[in-house]
Amino acid sequence: MLGLIPDMSDGSEVQNENAPAIPSEPVAPITSRFLFVDVAALRAKQLRRGARLRIQNSEEHLPKKAERLAMEEVKRGLVAYDVPARKVQGADGGEDEA
Repeated sequence: MLGLIPDMSDGSEVQNENAPAIPSEPVAPITSRFLFVDVAALRAKQLRRGARLRIQNSEEHLPKKAERLAMEEVKRGLVAYDVPARKVQGADGGEDEA
C-alpha cells in the first residue's frame, strides 16, 4: 500500500519537530501515471481534511479544487511519498520480500 510521508500541518498525526512538512529537496519526478494518481489522491485527501497548502498563495492563479491543488504539488515535487517493497509469494507458499 502506498503511503505519503505524514503532513504535519493537518493535526491528524502527532506533531514531530524533526520531520519537515515540505521535503527539503524536491522528490524525483514520478514517471508512472498510476503512481502519480495515487500520490495526488492521498494528498488531496489530506488537503480536504485541512492540511496547509505547500504552494505559495502569492504565486500565479491556483486551482480551487483539492484534487487539482494536489496534482500541482505532486508535479512540483513538494509531496514526499513512500513506495513499500513488493511482496513476492515463494514456491513454499510463504511471502518473501522482493
